[in-house]
Amino acid sequence: MSPPPSSVSPAAPRHGWAAALAVVLAALVSMLVVAALGLWAAGAAGLPGNAFGRVTAATVVAAVGGSIRLAGNAGALAQTHAGVTVMPLSVTLAGALVLGAGFLRPLRGRAAVGVREAAGWAVRIAVLWLAALAGLAFAARQRFAVDLGDGVLGEVGRLFGAEPEVGFTTRVLPTLGFGLLWLAGVLALALLAARTAPVPARPPWFAARVRPVAHALVALLLVSVAVALVVALVVAGTRGHPARTFALILLGLPNLAWLAFTLGLGATWNGRVDGPFGLPVPRVLEEVLRTPDVSTLNLGTLAEHDGRVWWLLVADVVLLAAAAFLAAYLSPDPPGAWQHALRMAAGLVLTVLTVCLAGRVSAHYGLSLLGIGDVGGGLSGELLLRPRLWGALGLAALWGLAAGFAGAPAARWVRRRGAGGPDRGPDGGRA
Repeated sequence: MSPPPSSVSPAAPRHGWAAALAVVLAALVSMLVVAALGLWAAGAAGLPGNAFGRVTAATVVAAVGGSIRLAGNAGALAQTHAGVTVMPLSVTLAGALVLGAGFLRPLRGRAAVGVREAAGWAVRIAVLWLAALAGLAFAARQRFAVDLGDGVLGEVGRLFGAEPEVGFTTRVLPTLGFGLLWLAGVLALALLAARTAPVPARPPWFAARVRPVAHALVALLLVSVAVALVVALVVAGTRGHPARTFALILLGLPNLAWLAFTLGLGATWNGRVDGPFGLPVPRVLEEVLRTPDVSTLNLGTLAEHDGRVWWLLVADVVLLAAAAFLAAYLSPDPPGAWQHALRMAAGLVLTVLTVCLAGRVSAHYGLSLLGIGDVGGGLSGELLLRPRLWGALGLAALWGLAAGFAGAPAARWVRRRGAGGPDRGPDGGRA
């Protein structure tokens, strides 16, 4: 006997293990493809020992916050030191977009979703994600021989039979921990920023206060990447070096776009480039960073080399004004100026905090043999970029307050001129 028609829901979502596997595989494939193309454009396809695949796996591991450890072995007569902390945010963004879309797809079109149902769907994805990430972590291991050249180091090395090696490996347990945190953040942000996906009925203020601001700030970050992409394509087409430019696009375009966004807010970063590191970044940025000591990176120091960087300030004004207006307009109930200012300030502080933590870069390596280090061999280098965090967060709070005060009245004026604002869905958001 078939159940009553009222108990059958033809639109009921299907989010079992097979669907979770499809979501995880789609995200991993997208990240691997973006990483592989970016590394290929950067010239990594010619790495010795068929290492390209392992380097690609390591890039994906780094993109989700995994722990990559550089190591070396040069025998009893030599010492090596190396370390790297960097997230290739183009790869990160590709995986986050696919994962978020896959997570939300079975939930769309629903009037509401229970906490237990949403948690169960997330747990299925998390279990399979951790299994896949563990496989990548075990695959991301490689060693390379170091050519000491024909100078003093080469002669000493051949005399004592030293054969230096450097390589990388992945610490599996920290990688799984950071990868799980990254996944949780992506899924939570997907629910926060999506306007059409249902959310649990509790807490009742969630849809009205949190989602519009989250949606607007995620849109701001994506628009900034889109603008940076247009600029990068124009540069590739007009100034040459297309391979380097496409390597930047496919590996670190959000790193550069979101760094520029924080600089436009007035934030200061400290950085340094030393040694043979070649950076596919704007010339003015490398000029500021390639100094004997740690450099100060902000609009003032950049403007000493190129006055056009002040356009970053103008771009931030436009982006934040648009985001504040959008957040206020999408709110089910028109917020007051103070309410909206505080919400925008809190949201922008969290956004800048995330950008600063994800955008840090630290890389160094070196080799010494019998106390002789880098004798004309280019065997050491350092790349550093870190924010002055508290100053950046304070500026974000001030910008958020100002944008919120301007956005709320503008949204109310448009509502009065229009049809009363966006349509409301069952969760209080836009239908």
